[in-house]
Amino acid sequence: MKTQKPWSRTLVIAGGIAMLAGALDPLEGSVVILVGSGLVTLGTFLGNPERSLLVHWICIFALIAAGVGAMFALSVMGGFGGTSGRSMWWGVPILPYPVGWIMGMVSLAARLIRSFRHGHAVS
Repeated sequence: MKTQKPWSRTLVIAGGIAMLAGALDPLEGSVVILVGSGLVTLGTFLGNPERSLLVHWICIFALIAAGVGAMFALSVMGGFGGTSGRSMWWGVPILPYPVGWIMGMVSLAARLIRSFRHGHAVS
């Protein structure tokens, strides 16, 4: 198990950085955010025995994936609002993307604070 711990920390940190970097341009960075949340989920799977935390990150990844998928589907269809002929309500399926991102950032911040309180590196 000790050999997997550094990899899991590296994946969680790299995924968190990717999720933050992708937020600089949420539309173009959506793929970076999706990959970042996948890395955090994989790192959590490899290094944390808490099943509830793993389920939490699987849900975050699923929310982001569903929202990004809806965003790409709407882009292929020509968008919504404006001159597309679709009302702004067509944007509702995109909402899981920002909700998942916010949940992920709050979870990573709580994890970071918890690790500092216990006096060890992020796990």
